[in-house]
Amino acid sequence: MSIRRLPETLVNRIAAGEVVERPAAALKELIENAIDAGSNRISVRISEGGIAHMEIEDDGCGMSPADMALALERHATSKLPDDAIEDVATLGFRGEALPSIASVARMTLESRVAGHDGWRRGVDNGAVVAEGPAGLAPGTRVRVDDLFARIPARRKFLRSPRSEYAACLDVVRRLAMARPDIAFTLEHDGRRVLDVQGDQDQLSRVAALTHRDLASNSIGVDLERGDVYLGGVISLPTYNRGVADHQYLFVNGRPVKDKLLVGALRAAYADLLARDRHPVVALFLDVPPRDVDVNVHPAKTEVRFRDPQLIRGLIVGGLRRALDEHGFRAVQRPAEAALAAWQQEPMAPAPAPQSNFLFTPAPQYGAAGQAVFGAPAAGSHQSHVEPPYSPLSPHSPISGEPDEARVYDRVMPFAGAAAPLVGRAEPATAMVPDSQRHPLGVARGQIANTYIVAEAEDGLVIVDQHAAHERLVLEQLKRGMDGKGPASQGLLLPEVVELDEPACDRLEAASAHLQELGVELERFGPTAVMVRATPAMLGKVDCHKLVTDIADDLAGYDAALGLSEKLELVAATMACHGSVRAGRTLSVMEMNALLRQMEVTPHSGQCNHGRPTWVKLAMDDVEKLFGRK
Repeated sequence: MSIRRLPETLVNRIAAGEVVERPAAALKELIENAIDAGSNRISVRISEGGIAHMEIEDDGCGMSPADMALALERHATSKLPDDAIEDVATLGFRGEALPSIASVARMTLESRVAGHDGWRRGVDNGAVVAEGPAGLAPGTRVRVDDLFARIPARRKFLRSPRSEYAACLDVVRRLAMARPDIAFTLEHDGRRVLDVQGDQDQLSRVAALTHRDLASNSIGVDLERGDVYLGGVISLPTYNRGVADHQYLFVNGRPVKDKLLVGALRAAYADLLARDRHPVVALFLDVPPRDVDVNVHPAKTEVRFRDPQLIRGLIVGGLRRALDEHGFRAVQRPAEAALAAWQQEPMAPAPAPQSNFLFTPAPQYGAAGQAVFGAPAAGSHQSHVEPPYSPLSPHSPISGEPDEARVYDRVMPFAGAAAPLVGRAEPATAMVPDSQRHPLGVARGQIANTYIVAEAEDGLVIVDQHAAHERLVLEQLKRGMDGKGPASQGLLLPEVVELDEPACDRLEAASAHLQELGVELERFGPTAVMVRATPAMLGKVDCHKLVTDIADDLAGYDAALGLSEKLELVAATMACHGSVRAGRTLSVMEMNALLRQMEVTPHSGQCNHGRPTWVKLAMDDVEKLFGRK
């Protein structure tokens, strides 16, 4: 077969297949042209997900009739002033978008330069069909109708109008997020779905395009390393989504979907979120143009960095530092959601008392400020609970704790009441702490042996004891990885755990690093390992289950993660083995110790799976529940 030149129409259709695979891709190219034209306002109108109609209007610099004719030729662009493509500073520079779109649809291009008359040029699937004057304000307006109408092989691969509309909305949202100085509007089938004003700050624009709650549940990022700058906003770990569609990454103002950036983001949140949860982020990375290649993909959605490890280290380290600085902060739900969770239930009418006077012993107050109604009466209910334990070592008693410091549940018979009075008491050994000095307040009791109730200066705090302690144990294990290794507890009899050979190989390779976490093991034949010690803070654990979980984690996590990052995730699994379990009764001393430790521990606002460890009900909301406001 001899070599031949392809006809121009076929060349354009091949180019269109690279650049315009769906309406959202065409919309992206046209909006980028409007941004590069110096626009202050961009209006977008689409119908049937962009398949039937797209219209993009801007107030940019506009084009002369001669420039309009040249813009419809392939590889003609005004965005590359010289041949140095590595120095490109605009969004578009390949010169393929307009001719590619015009070759697979009906396009009408109208433009006007300030101080001159407007001009219109119509193209129908690659052929110029109309040309003449046009009346419009300075700027450019592009209409695209019936995309792929004459190419049924391409049209049948398009998705439903609803799916195509979702892709178009995502494109507009990302480009609008990249340029908070430009006003954007989007209308779909005559309905306005997006309207953001120009001259917004970055956080306001991101919150307007994602969710308004993000503004109060996010952390600002502002880092610089040499010529590289990283800015934007990231959500608290407890503010997360089930899909990664709410991660917006930009390089030099260009929206990208880069594997390196996504992997670095996953590593930054590695031990703060479950593997199926994703943070909401908008990160803006500014890199010298010569240090990033934006021409590796026809649609310019992927980039390649000259020093990828520098970029990855900046993102992982910068986001970690930003998250560390916010300590125990967690997502706090709005007041309406908190109030909706409470219900007022009718009480049964109380029967008349047997006598004219009802005597109740005057309460005395213990160390935690809780009422003690004297000794239990004969026949009353009394439950005994095991001695308390330290929050750092839940399986061992607090050193020096007297035997009398035990928890009692006392139910006092109360004639005429719909329910008995329930109180928690313990000997008065110390003054009640001042709640004003503690952000998480002072413990007042425990609900369902799972939740700690504390009184803070500005509201009522409820803490999930298992989730909170799980985070505390993890942070201590992580400190061990930094050279302050946790104490190991040697086993009286080493335990042999049988696994398959690849799992044993992974454990053997990581054994030196696992020792930093307090786990000492060695190879014991082809398909077994011998465990000689476990972290002392975990107490008595099931070695077989612990080692099996560690092996599964080393095998299951993303191959892009380094060994140290994998071990941080392994530490999260280990922390779950040694945490305070729900259903365990705590003394008031233990509850307060847990609260104090949360206040000084990074990330204690969320557990290792991204769920909040504490919530607060403001005093205003409490008063509303009782009709005081």
